[in-house]
Amino acid sequence: MQMLTKAFWLQLSTPKAFYPVAGTLAPCFMMLAVILCVIGLYIGFFVAPVDYQQGNSYRIMFIHVPAAWMGMFIYLVMCAYATIGLIWNTRLSSMMASALAPTGALFTFIALWSGAFWGKPTWGTYWVWDARLTSFLILLFLYIGYMSLQAAIDDQQKAAKASALLALVGVVNIPIIYFSVKWWNTLHQGMSVTVTDAPTMAPSMAWSMFIMAFAFWMYAIGIALMRVRTIILERERHAAWVQDLGNKGANHG
Repeated sequence: MQMLTKAFWLQLSTPKAFYPVAGTLAPCFMMLAVILCVIGLYIGFFVAPVDYQQGNSYRIMFIHVPAAWMGMFIYLVMCAYATIGLIWNTRLSSMMASALAPTGALFTFIALWSGAFWGKPTWGTYWVWDARLTSFLILLFLYIGYMSLQAAIDDQQKAAKASALLALVGVVNIPIIYFSVKWWNTLHQGMSVTVTDAPTMAPSMAWSMFIMAFAFWMYAIGIALMRVRTIILERERHAAWVQDLGNKGANHG
């Protein structure tokens, strides 16, 4: 049984076997993301109480905070895939890392953009060179650098190795982002939600953030599965099974 299970997962880790699975799962994750996003936004904008200090302007955090979580978390997952591809030379791992990078960059940008609009009424300015903001901006540059490096190198194997090394170097920025509000005197408020302590906010606020974070993660998985299918077709275009797919599509057309 163990040997059959191992053989199953080894087979699934090949681009050919994973391609149809990704096509089946992607719509399910996208649908789940839409449902959770609607629920999370409804709780955040219509159920959660008005903040006694910031009024209704604080509600942008229901997008800002989950997006920031995803920006960091996706980078760690991307780095894990890239490292597996670097060490064991598994093609699908490198493809998944490439598929996750644009979504991680998107959430990082959303976190920076929404944070700027949160900062204007709170701090009186859209941007300050705060430790948390600066380190998060560096995260966006790391995503852009990862994608740019892959695009700049024609050889896919060399591109995967070079970008994986960049991701590994950049992973040191994640703990800097997370602990920046503790290590330095920053304008950015401290953490309202931690792994060890209960949330220091109304339950409806916490529920909205957690549901939105899960919605964003479902979206990230769904869109990555859709994107990796395109990457598989591009990188495996000379494989016989990909050419058979093209011939079947042409015949149906």
